[in-house]
Amino acid sequence: MNVEEVMSENPVTCLPDTGIEQAARWMVECDCGALPVIDVDNRPIGVITDRDITCRIIAKGKDPYMLNVSDAMSTPAATVYRDTSLEDCLELMQQNQVRRMVVLDDEGTVCGMVAQADLVKQLGAQETAELMREVSIDTESPSQVH
Repeated sequence: MNVEEVMSENPVTCLPDTGIEQAARWMVECDCGALPVIDVDNRPIGVITDRDITCRIIAKGKDPYMLNVSDAMSTPAATVYRDTSLEDCLELMQQNQVRRMVVLDDEGTVCGMVAQADLVKQLGAQETAELMREVSIDTESPSQVH
């Protein structure tokens, strides 16, 4: 089984100059905790998460209404191709200590997102436990890669 079979297709994306407030609104509307940040050619340059906004903007007393996604996003984006096996995706999530991966098509543009929850539904109990342990090692501060 590969990533394409479990990913969420065509995620809402944003540009680095998208306002923080707008990114947060899209997260609420789409019931998601992360948006890929793309360039004008739909290539990933980072990810903005609800945790990034909370820890890098709100908790530091910065005004989210005056800032852009580039002020809080994590770079680079952790990515996989849509034909990546679930096992390889799991390994990459563990290596990067992330809960989500941006999925790329053959041209290297964003075509989906795969989350920890997507893999948990497909993997066995032992693999799921290992994933949870590995990506949860450092949950006290936002990681550089999401």
